Amino acid sequence: MMQARPRGLVQPVVPVEIGPARVLDTGTVGAVMGQANQAMPWLPKVHSGAQDLRYVGDMIDAGWVTVARQEGAIVGFIAQAGQEVHGLYLRPQMQGRGIARRLLETCKQGCSRLGLWSFQQNARAVRFYRKAGFVEVARSDGAGNDVGLPDVRLEWQREAA
Repeated sequence: MMQARPRGLVQPVVPVEIGPARVLDTGTVGAVMGQANQAMPWLPKVHSGAQDLRYVGDMIDAGWVTVARQEGAIVGFIAQAGQEVHGLYLRPQMQGRGIARRLLETCKQGCSRLGLWSFQQNARAVRFYRKAGFVEVARSDGAGNDVGLPDVRLEWQREAA
């Protein structure tokens, strides 16, 4: 049985390797996304597992996906196209260990600005992005996303030297 860690305590940074996803990673990256989504009971399931795999496979083929590996196993990923983050997912048990921050910092290194949408109900993610320097610039009623949930637009801009 897994014990809950006390709220507010951050686990030490897990030694991970950050690098591009490979086509053969599609199934594992899809599983990470599925596990992360299942951990959010408020998030409706509107896509089949096969649709999720195709979505992830298309992002990997496009070169958008960077993965975090621990001892060779994929524990999380971020999908970025240009200045837009299309997704940041971790296996639920890997949250709070600095992995998402490292993935996001990798994206920031090559950009002067980044933007993304997050569901308003995903308070943990919104807090994470705000701590990472993102600011809210818009909210929507969810009409523009595939699950129909209200979301928030967050953007980050590198400070001028």
